[in-house]
Amino acid sequence: MTHTTVSIIVVNFNAGMLLEKCVRAALASTARVEVIVVDNGSGDGSIYHLRQQVNDKRLTIIENFANLGFARAVNIGLDQSLDDFALLLNPDCIICPDTLAKMLHEMQTHPEAGIAGCLIRNRDGSEQAGCRRRVPTPWRSVVRTFHLERVVPNHPKFESIVMHHQPLPSRPVYEEAISGAFMLARRTAINDVGPMDEGYFLHCEDLDWCMRFRQKGWKILFVPYVEVLHEKGRCSANRPIRVEWHKHKGMTRFYRKFFRHQYSILLMVCVITGVWLRFLVLTAYLSLQRFKS
Repeated sequence: MTHTTVSIIVVNFNAGMLLEKCVRAALASTARVEVIVVDNGSGDGSIYHLRQQVNDKRLTIIENFANLGFARAVNIGLDQSLDDFALLLNPDCIICPDTLAKMLHEMQTHPEAGIAGCLIRNRDGSEQAGCRRRVPTPWRSVVRTFHLERVVPNHPKFESIVMHHQPLPSRPVYEEAISGAFMLARRTAINDVGPMDEGYFLHCEDLDWCMRFRQKGWKILFVPYVEVLHEKGRCSANRPIRVEWHKHKGMTRFYRKFFRHQYSILLMVCVITGVWLRFLVLTAYLSLQRFKS
């Protein structure tokens, strides 16, 4: 895949100096790349700073002048490119020069893979929750809420959604879902599946995409030997309650979209009620923490 070009789509919202760091790392890739930064109305000067500091014809900046949501911004970026692969990359995510070359090799080795993700690490070196995960079905959400996996360990009916506490596989494997912080998608698969669902504003759109790719017969590849650093939450640190609102709203949409015909109405009502009860508890906790500070 020496002549393959990857369009790196970075959706920015007040990422500060991390945006420049992310873009510079992306442009330093040994693979052929173009970088498309789609800004959702940032007010922190990050786009102005990027224009001043990075002068590269491979960089395109699209300013929306309003926060249109992650999925819509991604789709705007996808519309600007027809390259063989598109990488969704968070602005607080830093790749290495050989990251994409390794990922493209695995995509060539696994032509049935429509999307691929890699090992995403936190600043302390730990594996980030969500970089490989199981689909959060309503039943699995019940298991997670009541920690039933501890009651019935090692039982397939009581598997946890998150997998970062499990040993890493020794080679690339197929998983049910990966993180939208680093998501390499094959163009032919994107054309088959369609763009991201703009009904999600923030969070769960990556899970939705993974579900739709699998419904179309594409595999989701996880490559454990390729690593990136993700300074998670830097773009949303000042608005935690709003972020949680969109996260829980997105999860409600996800459940209704994919599982309303598979589960009883009673279970769906219980799960969705549980989602919003969890939001209320988190809101109270976050408000208390803000009051203390």
